[in-house]
Amino acid sequence: MSRRGAEPARQFWVKTTEPLPDDPDIHRCVLAYASDLTLLDTSLLAHGRSVFDRDLQAASLDHAMWFHRPFRADDWLLYVEESPSASGARGFNRGSLFARDGRLVASVAQEGLIRIGAAASAHLQPPIV
Repeated sequence: MSRRGAEPARQFWVKTTEPLPDDPDIHRCVLAYASDLTLLDTSLLAHGRSVFDRDLQAASLDHAMWFHRPFRADDWLLYVEESPSASGARGFNRGSLFARDGRLVASVAQEGLIRIGAAASAHLQPPIV
């Protein structure tokens, strides 16, 4: 089934598979890492593509995160992702992370470069003579 035309937004729950120590820095580090795993892919939903498509090259150009309130990364957090702009080989993405009680605990912004890979587009180039 094609995802072409899908809304460039999604929501899902995340948490670690194992308990973490009580150190808040550990929880912030884990969440910062996890926040980057799926965000860029959100900008491709409207195009029916994925960063895992073999013919695409994708790279994060910048990634910023703000921590608003204490949280635990080993408890369920709702990750709400959206991409208000995806054009010109760039995707801009925003994310919000909410605790189970609805408190906004962190926000994320990311811009990524997404383009057809050189090998995949080689057949579109005129031969060099």
